[in-house]
Amino acid sequence: MKHTASLAGAGVLAASALVLAGCSGGEGGGSTDSGEVTITYTNFISAGGNEDNLATIVEAFEAENPGVTVEVTTLPYSDYFTALQTDLAGGTASDVFDIEYANYASYQQSGVLAALEGVDTSAYQASLAEAYATDGTQYALPSSFSNVVLFYNADLFDAAGLDYPTSEWTWADEAAAADALTDADAGVWGDYQPISYHEFYKTLAQAGGDFLNADGTAVAFNSPEGIAAAEWLVGKSGVTMPTAEQGAGTPDFDSGLFVDGKLAMWHTGIWMFGALADAGFAWDIAVEPGDVQHASAMFSNAVGVSAGTEHLEQATAFAEFLTSSQTAVDVRLDAGWELPPIADEDELSAYLEQTPPQNRQAVFDSLEEVALAPSIGDGQAEMQDIISEELAEAAAGRKSVEQALSDAEERVNPLLG
Repeated sequence: MKHTASLAGAGVLAASALVLAGCSGGEGGGSTDSGEVTITYTNFISAGGNEDNLATIVEAFEAENPGVTVEVTTLPYSDYFTALQTDLAGGTASDVFDIEYANYASYQQSGVLAALEGVDTSAYQASLAEAYATDGTQYALPSSFSNVVLFYNADLFDAAGLDYPTSEWTWADEAAAADALTDADAGVWGDYQPISYHEFYKTLAQAGGDFLNADGTAVAFNSPEGIAAAEWLVGKSGVTMPTAEQGAGTPDFDSGLFVDGKLAMWHTGIWMFGALADAGFAWDIAVEPGDVQHASAMFSNAVGVSAGTEHLEQATAFAEFLTSSQTAVDVRLDAGWELPPIADEDELSAYLEQTPPQNRQAVFDSLEEVALAPSIGDGQAEMQDIISEELAEAAAGRKSVEQALSDAEERVNPLLG
């Protein structure tokens, strides 16, 4: 379809990603022999429940690399990139740090990423590794990728006598179910979808629209499709999902609502599987509904090594171990902690057999049509904030959807020059 990227041509994914798996044998970077060295690593990937899983990988690396110690700092995603920008500007960035695909180009162009020499990139799914290379030089290593699906509380659906969501659902199907499942007096809500940039570019694709024009010189979201997407998000607030005043948008509010059995449907990422493993109710997932087409958000995380590190060899070895070692692969798969970016086609067979959720196939079905995040370089963070701010104004009733998108267009276009 025109407005979504199939795996065969998405740039950061190839068709083989549907059967992603395996590591090419060894344990990443191997041993170093440089005496006592401490390297620092700042991350957001483990925040919110995977801190112990990261610690397992770090301990395995240290065991294989005597004399090398890794000091880990974990920050919540909401704070991470502001802190990273401050550290990069002040020259105090960690030796190794997390980045996202959407920000890679900006970091690489600014010179803050060291060139990574001697890394076995054949261990990675080719298109993911290539996404973090520039002019044939590797500047970061993919650490994981994940996508967003529709989680649902099967017990609430059963109690209401409703059929579970399927991959054939449209927005209209979701809206009807959300309305039937909402009981605001009992504190039970039918749906939760963040009113944010990340949800907007995806729902825009689901509506058949484009975020940028063909050459990326101007926005294209101020369109009938953009209005439909914004109305889809904003229209839920206070009707089938809580308002900001009721807690929506605050950290962990949505996950807490779902875990407490007070939320019927939830648009969020597969990184939440582990946190929900012991939920006291039956739950499952489905491909997110679309409007005129399906489009699922795909996120890729990576690690870079600071251009200012004094321990390039050890930092590179850790980056490689963290992203492609058998330990990292096993820990990620066992924990349901996103998906490792690996190239062997055998490793992920066990992933589909893990429960819950029962329908893990939806993870891969969702990748058949993906909406990749727009990437504009230095203005990326500001662009994302603008979209979220304007949508929040519309959700609060201070602006119409049309005015919010018009104002967003006026604010974002200067960032594209």
